[in-house]
Amino acid sequence: MAVDRVDLTVDKGEIVGVIGPNGAGKTTLLECLEGLRRPDAGEIRVGGIDPRVDRDRMARIAGVQLQHSAYPPRASVDDVCRLFAGFYPDGAGYPELLEQFGLTGHRKKQVAKLSGGQQQRLSLALALLGRPDVVFLDELTTGLDPAARRVIWEELRRRNNDGLTILLTSHHMEEIEYLCDRVAVLVKGASSRRARPPNWSASTPAAATG
Repeated sequence: MAVDRVDLTVDKGEIVGVIGPNGAGKTTLLECLEGLRRPDAGEIRVGGIDPRVDRDRMARIAGVQLQHSAYPPRASVDDVCRLFAGFYPDGAGYPELLEQFGLTGHRKKQVAKLSGGQQQRLSLALALLGRPDVVFLDELTTGLDPAARRVIWEELRRRNNDGLTILLTSHHMEEIEYLCDRVAVLVKGASSRRARPPNWSASTPAAATG
């Protein structure tokens, strides 16, 4: 989906949600911000960095949780965590993250044999591994039951209180209301409003949430 005329600012320490129907361009927007997709026009800065130009600095300040992640087919959870840990000076702390997200008992299991929800939790743990300043989360709790979603919400809130900036997409309006300071609505690739009124889910048209 093409993204056009999007004007989005996320202040340090904010949690901002991006919502919109399927095909509105939410994932495309995040991929541009992450430096994974080159925009045809416009300007993008993340912490003052152009994510397409300065990839090394971008990797140091930003964590990314993709909607669909691909890992080596035979790799275990430990294998993947050690691989990612090697990218960061303090990456050796991954066992603590696995414990926080209920994955300690699955460290020797092949990632391909994890459930969809477990893979989502692993992707989030990897996004947080380098102690980033900002994280991009694309449908972060898809496939998780309500209790597991709540655990992740509480952990993200805790890290946000410590200064982590978060930009996320979600179809769960309860998640948006619980986590987000502000919300941007994408409709047909363009941002239509940026606010967070009270009772957001009650006041937002169904077409905006899919």
